[in-house]
Amino acid sequence: MDQNTDDVRRKRPSDRDLDAMDRKLLGVLVEDATTSYAELGERVGLSPPAAHERVKRLRRSGAIRRVAALVDPDILGKTLLAFVHVDTTGWGKSPALLAVEEYPEVEEIHSVAGDTCMLLKVRTESTHALEGLLARLYDTPGVKATRSYVVLSTYLERPVQPGTTSEWPTLVKGHE
Repeated sequence: MDQNTDDVRRKRPSDRDLDAMDRKLLGVLVEDATTSYAELGERVGLSPPAAHERVKRLRRSGAIRRVAALVDPDILGKTLLAFVHVDTTGWGKSPALLAVEEYPEVEEIHSVAGDTCMLLKVRTESTHALEGLLARLYDTPGVKATRSYVVLSTYLERPVQPGTTSEWPTLVKGHE
């Protein structure tokens, strides 16, 4: 559990930076990672072997970390989504607190700046299950408080997108 996360944000060394074609390929794969190389090539303007070679290179460089299935939480009965702020005494990412990763209801654990130490994204079957998880958090040494935010509706939930915004709109005076 002594996992060092200090280098999580560091840029991975790669043979080259992503170009526009790499981003197009990643855009298609983010939508559906099971897309065939023939269809992938057709959608981005490459031959199937060229698309395959680029995808292999993206895997080797670490741009594609893994391929996973996005499972419908409603079908699993995990209909309650919540974000839990965890306040701790001292540094938040203690091995005892990070051990909550063993619970399948915990989807994400983040160390954050601001008025809390840790942010958890959790998905449970019920408020009773959320209460049980919160009780487990309170039993963790160093945890002094939590604040839970239960999601009522989700309008956008997606994986990391390959595109970037090249220019942000300028704020119009009076609409700041």
